[in-house]
Amino acid sequence: MTNRNKKIWNGNVRDAALSILIEINDNQAYSNLLLHRTIEKYGIEAKDRGLLTELTYGTLQHRMTLDYYLEPFVRGKLDKWVRELLRMSLYQIVYLTKIPPHAVVHEAVEIAKRRGHKRIAPTVNGILRSVLRKGVRSLDTLEDGVAKIAIETSHPEWLIARWIELYGEEDATAMAHENNNPAPIAMRVNTVKMTRDEAIVALESEGFEVSPGDIVAESLISNSGNPANTEAYKKGLVTIQDESSMLPVNALDLVPGMRVLDMCAAPGGKTTHIAEKMNNEGEVFAHDVHNHKIKLIETNAERLGLTSITAKSGDSRKLVDVYGEASFDRILLDAPCTGFGVIRRKPEIKYVKNESDLEGLLTIQSELLETAEKLIKPNGIIVYSTCTVEYKENRGMVEKFLKTNENMELIPLPTLKDNKNLAIEGDTLQVLPQHFGGDGFFVAALRKKN
Repeated sequence: MTNRNKKIWNGNVRDAALSILIEINDNQAYSNLLLHRTIEKYGIEAKDRGLLTELTYGTLQHRMTLDYYLEPFVRGKLDKWVRELLRMSLYQIVYLTKIPPHAVVHEAVEIAKRRGHKRIAPTVNGILRSVLRKGVRSLDTLEDGVAKIAIETSHPEWLIARWIELYGEEDATAMAHENNNPAPIAMRVNTVKMTRDEAIVALESEGFEVSPGDIVAESLISNSGNPANTEAYKKGLVTIQDESSMLPVNALDLVPGMRVLDMCAAPGGKTTHIAEKMNNEGEVFAHDVHNHKIKLIETNAERLGLTSITAKSGDSRKLVDVYGEASFDRILLDAPCTGFGVIRRKPEIKYVKNESDLEGLLTIQSELLETAEKLIKPNGIIVYSTCTVEYKENRGMVEKFLKTNENMELIPLPTLKDNKNLAIEGDTLQVLPQHFGGDGFFVAALRKKN
């Protein structure tokens, strides 16, 4: 292992952020998981976590814009880690007004000295001081169109062009900009243990500012701090979950005592929501293809005090062999997808995904839906959902499924159809990140005819 990658944490937040950025770039690691692992492994204090997160997400979110700003100042080829250091430093200079620019340059030079050979530090110093002296070039000089939107929002041109085709330029541009904004921290109240009003009182007694969510009856929005550090969270009174992610379970139209399957369950947010909706009465079977993720589901269920959940690993396309046909009253298929609705939580997605990734996912989604059709009882409901904004994975997938399964029908979304805050079209719901600040999500409800 080279010196530049040897130490992820030495008490220096910028060094740690740089190591995370290098890991994401080199190994296509997920930013949210790597950040969490770094904070936990090295016991990074609360006062440093905010800056670490800001530097990591901010540099990733604005990567293409930062490269556009850097281009006039760079001569010759740079090592990848040096480019990451320059991006991170420029992000602070351009976007973080509270940090003195000369302090940013000094810190970047010190990092370059520790990680590189003797010629690297003068190169970093020279580039950044030229930026301070001359300023970055304006985005207004770019010609209007896809290329300009791509650079100013730091999204690949093919993705912007695709979104314009699907949603029009105004919505596509708004979505790309929203992806660079911090996601709100939402919570789901464990209604088995208390009401939403009681949860508000419990959280406020710990000094947290919270407000009721506008979209889902059991949701809360944190206006200050991280609820994961509260006693309310540790005691299983709340779960951190985006409001959009709560919609699929609400569409299942659950009642206590049902037998329910969650086909792609890890880490268990929707699984535990299902159990709560049934007041922990009934049977919830949670499956995931990754064996190491089953513990996450079980840990979540234990924290929330939910005993109706059974978690198992394995390929959910083979579950007919496990349970037999017509075994479930309700099935949730929150399908593997491109994830374009959660780019602001995983900004690296927009750089590593490409159009060819879509075809393989469409096959998996289709096979999972065909399996769900066999497993659902007559009159039972399958809710199909994704965290993407891609038509082929969403409405297109549902239409394709219905053409080959005449015994299934699309129905108005139970419990959601009368929600005036949701833009439901043709009995399906496509949430875009700019609609109410939630993640991009798709939800459809399919009933097996009797």
